[in-house]
Amino acid sequence: MQAAVAGALVLPERWKRGVAYNPLSPRTVRDPYPVLAALRAQAPVHRSRFLNAWVFTRYADVRVILRDHRRFGNDPRKSNLSLLQRAILPPPHEYSMLLLDPPDHTRLRALVSGAFTPRAVDALEPRVRGILGTLLGDIRHSTAFDFMDAVAHPLPVMVIAGMLGLPPRDWRRFKVWSARRARLLEPRLGRGEGRAGKRVSSAFAAYVRPIIEERRARPREDIVTALVWARQDGAQLSGQETVNMLRLLLAAGSETTANLIGNGILALLRHPDQMERLREDPALIPSAVEELLRFDAPVQVDYRRVLADCEVNGFALRKRDNVVVLLGAANRDPAVFENPDRLDVGRDPRSHLSFGSGIHHCLGAPLARLQGRIALEMLLERFRSIRLTRDRPRYRPSIIMRGLESLPVRCLRA
Repeated sequence: MQAAVAGALVLPERWKRGVAYNPLSPRTVRDPYPVLAALRAQAPVHRSRFLNAWVFTRYADVRVILRDHRRFGNDPRKSNLSLLQRAILPPPHEYSMLLLDPPDHTRLRALVSGAFTPRAVDALEPRVRGILGTLLGDIRHSTAFDFMDAVAHPLPVMVIAGMLGLPPRDWRRFKVWSARRARLLEPRLGRGEGRAGKRVSSAFAAYVRPIIEERRARPREDIVTALVWARQDGAQLSGQETVNMLRLLLAAGSETTANLIGNGILALLRHPDQMERLREDPALIPSAVEELLRFDAPVQVDYRRVLADCEVNGFALRKRDNVVVLLGAANRDPAVFENPDRLDVGRDPRSHLSFGSGIHHCLGAPLARLQGRIALEMLLERFRSIRLTRDRPRYRPSIIMRGLESLPVRCLRA
């Protein structure tokens, strides 16, 4: 239904410009990059009725918008939203720092950022290796299996659950909660799906509140305890803010990393010469993670709200306009990346925008990089062969996220 609505709404754009952005069309879900390249060339800034926003595709424009929090905010209350967009938003008291601007965003981020410094994340490597070793140990020799179900989804959920101090045995429940909550970020969503997302939000709150109180009485070495006892300029998180933060960390820490691992493995399977380069030279794996992030970004779209009349490289915007930046388009801009549609694990693409930029740069980027690196290292060590068993793995239809529904593979142990 949503894809059909999108198709009807973008028809005038197609007639006018010869190209239109319908992120839910089956062809775009399978491979968005041809249409993103056409948009960048023919309509780098255009108005989308479907998204109720101005859409930007060029790297230079996207980077300016992401880095300028004084002119471009995240709070949806500061924009002109459609009735549908208002209906699917969470209530304001449930807003995480993802939907907040300074000073609230600054205060909340400061209280949790210590858990995600490179040093703190590096200390998690033995835990990540242990979890992944168990998951890979369950895969029998020459067995066909779904890589998303067996590895890409459980690994990041179990890692972030352990960091938060939540029981890893409940990872399947956390996976459902985080996936449905993440759907509430979608700018177009059916009311039924919106209600489902809000129900799981309530279920998560009921689950985690007793844990918060228990950590208040008996502290542990985990993020729940750190949040409960954190102080910033004499202030601390309220009970609701703590729930909101934990909900965000669980969803963001699992969904995007699962997409990174799944999209990355698929890209390498489709470019076997690049996978062979990594087998021959494992020192390339850290740069390969960055290239895989650039090549097929786990998050394709980001939203901003215009806080004051302004211009972006000569294009005029009005206060309360909605702005959509297409990270996937920016990451393949030939003005920045040579041969951008070519996967090159030896490339140094650290200027990619897959983690955003500016004050909302992804807090969990070091953790995602760590898990991506370890996943590649251990998969190449454990299996002498990994191959697809289906030509067209299924992607989930989504506007914000880009991730696989399933990835059927067959592996032979080394």
